[in-house]
Amino acid sequence: MSSSPRRPFSIGLTGGIGSGKTTVADMFAARGASVIDTDLIAHQVTSAHGAAMPAIRAQFGDEYLLPNGAMDRAKMRELVFSDPAAKIRLEEIVHPLIRVTTETAAAQAQGCYLMFVVPLLIESGTWKQRVSRVLVIDCPEEMQIARVNKRSALDEMQVRAIMSAQAPRATRLAAADDVLQNDGDTAALGPQVDRLHAYYCSLAKSFAINHVQHL
Repeated sequence: MSSSPRRPFSIGLTGGIGSGKTTVADMFAARGASVIDTDLIAHQVTSAHGAAMPAIRAQFGDEYLLPNGAMDRAKMRELVFSDPAAKIRLEEIVHPLIRVTTETAAAQAQGCYLMFVVPLLIESGTWKQRVSRVLVIDCPEEMQIARVNKRSALDEMQVRAIMSAQAPRATRLAAADDVLQNDGDTAALGPQVDRLHAYYCSLAKSFAINHVQHL
């Protein structure tokens, strides 16, 4: 029985809400990584005319759509936080579409390694097995709240509710192969990204050589 083809060397980047995942991912992309943001893909499939919208409309009704036809994310967030069954129904619609789109993007990637940005990587139960290493972006919880409050209309109680639905900080750190500190010192981000990027490029080369030798 033949084995399935090995995936390219990949990093799973994760962190709690407000940890700075997008900022850090953009820095890796600027250095040559192929970054695939699953949260951005989720927005795409639930946007106006997105692939998930016909099923979302059929399952939840027009009241969960914005006037332009996109999913009303604020209203849907309230529903899935209060109704676990609704959360499952939404995930059954959205997750397969995210996975197909993610795999298509990965197959077309040309960077020196793949970096998947997955907000709920630890919580998913499957992503950790799909990547070569897990990189956690870490910062104090009070800083998470301040950042989210500054960029959105969510108040502290709403942000804490989202955080409580995510893996605890200690759980994320325990699952990490690598940790990048994003505690507000912007000047410290660049050197951390430079060091990790060089390390990942080296690992990716070794990974590719080993793969060829086993063909």
